[in-house]
Amino acid sequence: MSGNFASSGLFADASNFELRFVPDYDRITEIVAALRVLGLKVVLTSGTFDILHEGHSMYLEAARGFGDFLIVGIDSDEKVRRRKGAWRPAVPELERLRMVTHQRGVGLVTLKNADEGRWALINAVRPDVLVATADTYDPDEIAELEAKHCGRVEVLDRMATVSTSARLRLLQLGLGERMSQRLSERLPDLLQDVIDEIGGPR
Repeated sequence: MSGNFASSGLFADASNFELRFVPDYDRITEIVAALRVLGLKVVLTSGTFDILHEGHSMYLEAARGFGDFLIVGIDSDEKVRRRKGAWRPAVPELERLRMVTHQRGVGLVTLKNADEGRWALINAVRPDVLVATADTYDPDEIAELEAKHCGRVEVLDRMATVSTSARLRLLQLGLGERMSQRLSERLPDLLQDVIDEIGGPR
């Protein structure tokens, strides 16, 4: 790859969000075809990437190591809510998309919507390597994917020492403890105010 080509467009170090975010799966298929003409090995991975942390960065770097060009599918807000509950994600989808484009080695990002067909993005990309965490696919699904939808599946362990869900639970616990402490400090005065109101002049 020439120096000028490597420093421009999808191959630049800059985020280039407007270029890297490709919501149309048909357009992604076209881009992948062009990458293959260049002889590049295409890698695909997906996730929520909510409250981006070191584990996410390490995971994306490891995924990129399996090929030449990394495509990342990011779950939409609605898709995350259906799986994790009404209070997730903590970070809205547009910000999560932007943050992932800032990660070194990410070539292209797209949004995975809640109602899209099974493995729709995988079928649009037909990656040489599909990277997933251990709890994403069972052995039968991996066999089916490798037989019909991608070159091979690489399974990576989660690389965060603390997951986003655990971080949010710790934050909630800390908030709960602080609220409990403040309430216990103010409760006597609040009770006295209520007693005064009830027993005061009518």
